Amino acid sequence: MGNIRPSFIKIRAIRLCEEHGEKFSDDFDHNKKMVSELTDVDSKKLRNWIAGYVTRYRQRRTD
Repeated sequence: MGNIRPSFIKIRAIRLCEEHGEKFSDDFDHNKKMVSELTDVDSKKLRNWIAGYVTRYRQRRTD
């Protein structure tokens, strides 16, 4: 079973993908850097949550 992420993570991640979709890829480490540049998230855990959801979201969209 997978993780159930809170809706505020999903909303931020999807909004980032819609606004800056070309800057993200299927690589988690690259997405971590992009999330830290494009948002004002201070927490490392929150940044990783958003980057992880962006990565999964991009992988599902390209399949």
